[in-house]
Amino acid sequence: MNGAQDMGGMQCMGPVEAEANEPVFHGAWERRVLAVTLAMGAFGRWNIDMARFSREDTPAADYLRRSYYETWLYGLEKLLVEKDFVGRDEIEAALKGGHAERTAEPALTAKTVLPVLAKGSSARVDKEVTPRFATGDRVRVWNRHPTGHTRAPRYVRGHTGVIDRDHGVFIFPDSHARDGNQNPQHLYSVRFAATELWGPEAAASDKVYVDLWDDYLERLEAAP
Repeated sequence: MNGAQDMGGMQCMGPVEAEANEPVFHGAWERRVLAVTLAMGAFGRWNIDMARFSREDTPAADYLRRSYYETWLYGLEKLLVEKDFVGRDEIEAALKGGHAERTAEPALTAKTVLPVLAKGSSARVDKEVTPRFATGDRVRVWNRHPTGHTRAPRYVRGHTGVIDRDHGVFIFPDSHARDGNQNPQHLYSVRFAATELWGPEAAASDKVYVDLWDDYLERLEAAP
């Protein structure tokens, strides 16, 4: 979607200020937000792409004024209501010092947190899928602007590049975020000339590499 989180290639957003000796968490509440997000995700009622979209689907002004973990908390609240873990009225009551009436046995206990984090997960799919493109193919990114989650950055849409390598078969995030359909397909590293993306003022020798799925790309005729 064309949300505030898609800042690639945008100007006037200011520099990224690196904080010296930055702590992992800036407050105990941030640690708790991460813990609760992991604990609730363990129920398996949503996937990582659904979680990403819950954070992205935010009015731009709100997204830009919130801190990182405030955005996580906002997205988690939406998922908890959508998946009927709690009602919006229960959240409002909790903010006033009340307690939610519904309870559930935890899917992730304190003892199982570290093994789960150590194990991790992968979006790679062990399935034979015919690739639509090969290394060296000229392609153009479809200039589409979906209302749901997408991993096609706005700054490459409509632009032409070359398939640099095929990473293999992966879950397609757009459908995965929408209804859980993995729709496995090939993921490619696509090489763009900087001048293609930023115009003649960019350095002619610079290249930009972006990972893009089959459904984001269309084939172009070979260069003469």
